Amino acid sequence: QVQLVERGGGLVQAGGSLRLSCAASGLTFTRIDMGWFRQAPGKEREFVATVTRNAGTSYYTTYLTDPVKGRFTISRDNAKNTVYLQMSRLKPEDTAVYYCAAKSSYGGGWSDGLQYDYWGQGTQVTVSS
Repeated sequence: QVQLVERGGGLVQAGGSLRLSCAASGLTFTRIDMGWFRQAPGKEREFVATVTRNAGTSYYTTYLTDPVKGRFTISRDNAKNTVYLQMSRLKPEDTAVYYCAAKSSYGGGWSDGLQYDYWGQGTQVTVSS
């Protein structure tokens, strides 16, 4: 049974930082692209970042949506089956429920939530002004 468990959400003031983590189990982590999405109240779910699989190497590729470039960093630790989202210089508009997701298919489409097979339960991030 695949499980994705997010941790690290909370309340932070604008300009602050948070680090989200997502621990995966029940899948071969090195063969999975891992992504983060978010959904703000009244809005559609949107892509935040993805880190590609890197079985057998120490190299992977990351993609981030433009609004978070320069502020967020995504990374993975295959030894811990965990993906991280380091968020800095947070803004009130970053307030949302953040979800991690796992994509087993090869190829692109990292920003398309429909390409992901498994989802976590979400963690709330609230940025106060």
